[in-house]
Amino acid sequence: MPLSEQFEPCGYEKLPGWSNDNHAQALTAFQRCGAHAAVKPYKTGSLGVDSTAFAEAFSAARRLTLSDDTSAKRFFEAHFLPARIRPTSRRRGFVTGYYEPVVRASRCRTERFCYPVYRRPDDLVGIDETNRPDGFDPYLAFARQTGTGLEEYFDRSGIEQGALRGQDLEIAWLSDRVELFFIHMQGAARLQFEDGSEKRITYAAKSGHRFTGPGGVLADIGEIPRQQVTMQSIRMWFVANPDRIDEILWQNRSFIFFREAAVDDPSLGPVAAAKVPLTPGRSLAVDRLLHTFATPFYVHAGNLTHVDGASFSRLMIAQDTGSAIIGAARGDLFIGSGQSAGEIAGIIKHDADFFALLPRQLVMENA
Repeated sequence: MPLSEQFEPCGYEKLPGWSNDNHAQALTAFQRCGAHAAVKPYKTGSLGVDSTAFAEAFSAARRLTLSDDTSAKRFFEAHFLPARIRPTSRRRGFVTGYYEPVVRASRCRTERFCYPVYRRPDDLVGIDETNRPDGFDPYLAFARQTGTGLEEYFDRSGIEQGALRGQDLEIAWLSDRVELFFIHMQGAARLQFEDGSEKRITYAAKSGHRFTGPGGVLADIGEIPRQQVTMQSIRMWFVANPDRIDEILWQNRSFIFFREAAVDDPSLGPVAAAKVPLTPGRSLAVDRLLHTFATPFYVHAGNLTHVDGASFSRLMIAQDTGSAIIGAARGDLFIGSGQSAGEIAGIIKHDADFFALLPRQLVMENA
């Protein structure tokens, strides 16, 4: 598969702030991808970055013992060549942020903790072109298996009104319905129980319906000016309008199901789509249909300064995806876990330049 013409080769001198970045942090994240790919290679995205082209870099990364950041910088420069990604529908790319919420939870339902986190139901099955019923919405990737065949699965409205009640699918219970909705949006969370123990929940499946964000809905009906839509402003609107939560949230028919996981390393995020733990500030969610997991991306967003006080210019590793991440020059930055990370992630909506670091041999083969 040839490389897409959306990749515009350039030199490292075209990457703003490249020499000042902490390349060792990105290399550690890249090494995790290499360990997974040795067991199960990643799928190649449609832009032509062949997953097998990373083999040499993965092998070299396994042998590398970092002594300083300069070694990591030399590693990337030796094995990759940068290419600016040409956006297709806008002048520049665009980044948002996401995080892992940390919330109080209960293992059983109480008067306070009454909103369930559901595991994947047994009757939820994946569908593709091999088993998709005639006339079924081609977007749907999941369906409900019934005695007479496949049907569209229950949507958010149906599930929140009790469609799954009595099936013993509850992993835990939360006290805040809006908080639970944002956990659905983030795709993961860390639950803290009264006995001091912790449990992670991560994405397992979804109902299959299209995602409709509450920010867009509130902007469309004139409740929040579009340029002021952030996670914080949405939360404030729900606090001020508790009687309208159903009206807004049920317009998002998509519903997320979770699986349980241990908190092995609190400094890392959950295991995400690339099957490795997310690294705060170094893991990037991309459009997985276009891009290949493990691809290093250098992201420059000069007006984004609230991550660490300086203009955002960082080497990131493609390790996740999301239903709202669509396009070659579109990314979601994993900021970390907890409230402070959420405060940062919730206001990231910035133009950005994206540079993919492509395996040298792949670039030469396509020259």
